[in-house]
Amino acid sequence: MNKRNISIGVIILVAVIGFFAIRSGDTSTADLFVKPSVGEFVVDVVTTGELRAKNSKEIMGPQGVREFRINNITIQRLIPEGTIVKQGDFIAELDRSEIMGKMQDVQLDLQSAQSQVTQAQLDSTLELSQARDNLINLEFALEEREIAVEQSKYESPAVQRQAEIELDRAKRQLAQETKNYQTKVKQAVAKLSEVEAELSKRQNELSKIRGLMSQFTIFAPDQGMLIYRRSWDGTKITEGGQISAWSPVVAELPDFSVMESVTYINEVDIQKIEVGQQVNLGLDAVADKKLTGKVVDVANIGEQRKNYDSKVFEVVIEVNESDSLLRPAMTTSNRIIINTFEDVLYAPLETVHTVDSLNFVFKKDGVSPVMQQVELGAMNENSVIIHRGVAETDELYLTVPEDTIGINRIMLSDSFTKR
Repeated sequence: MNKRNISIGVIILVAVIGFFAIRSGDTSTADLFVKPSVGEFVVDVVTTGELRAKNSKEIMGPQGVREFRINNITIQRLIPEGTIVKQGDFIAELDRSEIMGKMQDVQLDLQSAQSQVTQAQLDSTLELSQARDNLINLEFALEEREIAVEQSKYESPAVQRQAEIELDRAKRQLAQETKNYQTKVKQAVAKLSEVEAELSKRQNELSKIRGLMSQFTIFAPDQGMLIYRRSWDGTKITEGGQISAWSPVVAELPDFSVMESVTYINEVDIQKIEVGQQVNLGLDAVADKKLTGKVVDVANIGEQRKNYDSKVFEVVIEVNESDSLLRPAMTTSNRIIINTFEDVLYAPLETVHTVDSLNFVFKKDGVSPVMQQVELGAMNENSVIIHRGVAETDELYLTVPEDTIGINRIMLSDSFTKR
């Protein structure tokens, strides 16, 4: 009995070992097949975008600092992004150190201008006073010459003539000095006007700087949710960052009634994108939320952005729906609908292979594969339309068959009609 049991056990063990030995020696893999599908075919471009408000109110820093050769201003304090503010609430404090230096320079210039005005007033007063005294003296001299002429009538003709000449000379000198005095008055007025204009200029500069300094403390112009401003490279302007004097925007108060998704399309796909195309959107934060939109703007010039290997083009998609869930900076998945074809035959891209610029599929023909040439149409990320070469009932290889030596190659013929 024991020998019989041992014999049966040995037989079973040998059978099991043989089974696994046979399986381990079979290195072939099973071929995978798929049948073409018939129906609606959508050509699309799928991208990731970021929400922003279409309209927003900009919270501005001081405007006019460029006049004082200030190009950038540092943000010393800034309230957290997402804060709900009311009109008049504190938003940010900007660094005043540079503008303070400019104000000190202007104050020195103002003091110099005030001194010049005072000096001009004293100079003109002294010069004109001397000129007036000179005119008085000339008037007395003229009177003396007139008396001399009167007295010379009892003298010889030569003496009379000499007295008349002296009188004419005194008249001419008085007339010339009177004219010179009028010129000096005009010069004094012009000089005083010049220095007073410089003084007024410095006073206006000081007044402007003081007005600008009051704008370095920024308050909310309206109520809403504070959103940080983004710089040209997409980074947020936060506390410690700088705003440009050309565009001194510190933050924004977005209008959530109309939202946009901003996305960037590569050089290959941008040719397919046009204004007006419909878009299906999803929110990464809310998986079951489905939205729709349309393309409203396509950039004409590409740009190099972070995390992109090549140039990309900005595309703006306006969201049709208004939803309280939508917030700026939320990530969206955007499916831009390029074209839609009805009742067409299509297959996965994995089934199509290119040989010598011709497109082929491997399809099942009985128990062996054949290589069938196909005419392709539009394609999307996963599938491609096949106009000629295969039928809906054909079974197509998803991978290249193991043995393709001597495989039958079937070229397109007129017997196939374009679907």
